Amino acid sequence: MAKEQEPAGFGARLKQIGLAFSFTAKRDKWFLPLVILAALVPIGLAINYALLLDGSWLFLIGAVFLSFLLMLIVLNWRTSKLVMDQSVGQVGAAYAVVDTMRGWFITPGVAVSAQQDMVHRAVGKPGVVLLAEGGSPRLRNLLNQEKKKLSRVVGSTPIYDFTVGEEEGQLSLRKLRKTLTGLPRNIKAPQANDLHRRLTALRSTTPMPKGPVPQNMKPPKGARKAMRGR
Repeated sequence: MAKEQEPAGFGARLKQIGLAFSFTAKRDKWFLPLVILAALVPIGLAINYALLLDGSWLFLIGAVFLSFLLMLIVLNWRTSKLVMDQSVGQVGAAYAVVDTMRGWFITPGVAVSAQQDMVHRAVGKPGVVLLAEGGSPRLRNLLNQEKKKLSRVVGSTPIYDFTVGEEEGQLSLRKLRKTLTGLPRNIKAPQANDLHRRLTALRSTTPMPKGPVPQNMKPPKGARKAMRGR
């Protein structure tokens, strides 16, 4: 799991918002119209209320804040969708998605084949989740081997496994976050933390799996900031 970073200052947050705005506006034709709509609707309603119903103009101040909030919601929605669309089919995309989710410990490439099939291990309150990525016929065997090895260590802790991809019978990358969030909570957070540490220590005493480990384990530029906190 990525190390916790110190909270960014107000200026840094504004810079991040500006970069995300520029990134999305250049690639999403619906982004600017939706942002404009989100900005104008609350202000327009506030002006009508003030003029027609002789309401207080102080109501307009609240409408401005509401417009800003709606613009941020649209920005997060469209940027996250764009990043997800660009991540589909990339090596390590499943790892990148889980790495932005709170409460999960993700270890990439715990099992890797010569065909660059790989299995990532995630530990959270549901238990252990194995995520397989790749396209060779041996991917399922690689996943089953890792699951069998883990079952000797985790005891009664549930082990879930998914093959992430866009083919029939696979879990779409776009549904990965929702699927993991919907799993039952079988252990508590301290137990998940302890389990992750034990599995990490165990792996450090065993040889690395055969086959090259792909270096492209990061999402597209800006993906982590766009997906984190969704």
